[in-house]
Amino acid sequence: MFLYYLRFLCYNLINEKNYIMCMLKGEDRMKGNLVITIGRQCGSGGKMIGQKIAEKLGVKCYDKELLTRAAKESGLCEELFETHDEKPTSSFLYSLVMDTYSLGYTTSSYMDMPINHKIFLAQFETIKKLAKEESCVIVGRCADYALADDPNTVSVFITGNDEDKLKSIKELYNVDDAKAKDIMVKTDKKRSSYYNYYSSKKWGDSRSYDMCINSSVLGPDATADMIITFAKAKAAQNEEIGRAHV
Repeated sequence: MFLYYLRFLCYNLINEKNYIMCMLKGEDRMKGNLVITIGRQCGSGGKMIGQKIAEKLGVKCYDKELLTRAAKESGLCEELFETHDEKPTSSFLYSLVMDTYSLGYTTSSYMDMPINHKIFLAQFETIKKLAKEESCVIVGRCADYALADDPNTVSVFITGNDEDKLKSIKELYNVDDAKAKDIMVKTDKKRSSYYNYYSSKKWGDSRSYDMCINSSVLGPDATADMIITFAKAKAAQNEEIGRAHV
């Protein structure tokens, strides 16, 4: 008889815990900040589109600004962040970074880390803080991976037709076709390598994001509007799920 009541008590405690967890998840979905993260091919206008989205929503867009804030909060030199910005590291260093991040780290262990390690963790922490503090748009820097557990984050990847991307690069850097193509290929390779090292997903793969869109089809303004429409639809769905769990 005692064992029966013990099992009954444990069963109810487990169910109560599950119920509370569902309620908490529901609340998180309903009250979190909206963060749109943007991965982008070189020349696709990802930064410009991110700025347009931020302007339309009345929020901030973080690109290079993220490096400035991460440097200030970590106490590291901003030039170091610029030097290592979205550049790949060795797979061995990657495993050290992720092990330390997942297990937590002390002040002493942080001081002994390689500089790449410190920069990655500083950016990761800054992205998470931003998501808690305000609704915003974040361009690049594996932001979608840093916020993978946040149901209110909308991850987007922006592509473009090669002809349009090359034209954009030529105008931005005032270079010829050959140089523009070289910039496009090398930049995308750098971003891809960085993302693939630091995340468990694949850069540019549609399965890695909530939404993938070709900016050449609609142009920058309409692309921004389409992303906002999608983000609002996801937010509305999260609210419905949140209410169902409460």
